[in-house]
Amino acid sequence: MTDRPLTLMAVHAHPDDEATGTGGVLARYAAEGIRTVLVTCTDGGCGDGPGGVKPGDPGHDPAAVASMRRRELEASCEVLKISDLETLDYADSGMMGWPSNDAPGSFWRTPVEEGAARLAELMRHYRPDVVVTYDENGFYGHPDHIQAHRITMAALEMTGLTPKVYWTTMPRSEMRRFGEIMREIDPDMPEPDPAETAAMAEIGLPDDEITTWVDTIAFSGQKFDALAAHASQGENIFFLRMGKEKFGELMGTETFVRVQDATGAALPENDLFAGLR
Repeated sequence: MTDRPLTLMAVHAHPDDEATGTGGVLARYAAEGIRTVLVTCTDGGCGDGPGGVKPGDPGHDPAAVASMRRRELEASCEVLKISDLETLDYADSGMMGWPSNDAPGSFWRTPVEEGAARLAELMRHYRPDVVVTYDENGFYGHPDHIQAHRITMAALEMTGLTPKVYWTTMPRSEMRRFGEIMREIDPDMPEPDPAETAAMAEIGLPDDEITTWVDTIAFSGQKFDALAAHASQGENIFFLRMGKEKFGELMGTETFVRVQDATGAALPENDLFAGLR
């Protein structure tokens, strides 16, 4: 037996990803006495600047944005009661195809082996029982999400550790519901073009392919407040406009695909720590 606490490690690309993707499980497991470790890979410098100024526009200062987003990240971690925050501080690569993808120091340009070696050090230190990150497409094709997936899987191979490993996902039924709520909140929202609709239809998984459904409704208020800590980012404003009640209805369950397991826990699961306690 060991006195080491059960540990969850979430590997995310940017400040605010921890809230949108895993805010519920981070808050829930922290409340259950589990050590929660967040690894944020980039500085978020390609996010919105003060007043919503976009990358590449006059007045956008990536260093100032990164500093602001670090403060927001720390506030989010306080809300979610995250035990340990680790930042790799690679430069935000921006969306796929942006010139920033190839900028010196960008996460996307960083050799996988380099990023994985740094993450492997953290894994050896914290020895997580559960690791959560993105799938091979980074959920929706963002280069930094893809790179976070790559370094996580490579780090696990480097260390030889055998935690339960999960990739975040969304049930496609919920993606449809998300679209409906968006139109309820903003009836004047223009219809997306067919290519965008087709791309959205490929995000997430059919419900029957999801292995793990975690009820986080009791922590949806914390998740909402964590997202509000990142209010500088315009894409978060839509979620905040929902209000806590509707946000909880839509975001009160977090879903995953289990890709590594040594416990033999039966599927489907409702607990990332099934078989470990």
